[in-house]
Amino acid sequence: QVHLVESGGGLVQPGGSLRLSCAASGNIFSINTMGWYRQGTGKERELVAIISSGVRPNYVDSVKGRFTISRDNARNTVYLQMNSLKPEDTAVYYCNADRVYLRGSMTPQNYWGQGTQVTVSS
Repeated sequence: QVHLVESGGGLVQPGGSLRLSCAASGNIFSINTMGWYRQGTGKERELVAIISSGVRPNYVDSVKGRFTISRDNARNTVYLQMNSLKPEDTAVYYCNADRVYLRGSMTPQNYWGQGTQVTVSS
């Protein structure tokens, strides 16, 4: 099995910064795509940023220019640097790993982390 463990959430004032990390562990051969999603109270889960092998990262319009996604393939880890945070960024942030190939398997899998709370408030 594969486990995704997120860290780095917390309470920050408007205009502040946070860096989220998500490390994938398990019997992993490769991960094609890693991304961050978020879900605010009473809202649907939305894609925030996504990064795939050999492809330019994509961002939801509301975070462009403020958030940066990056990954360390050797560590199966994805990061989300969040700057100029706004109250509307408050949500539970979830890490996702898609098209994960386990050693000895040709079937791609999809995994989610448990989520980390980000609260932007003065």
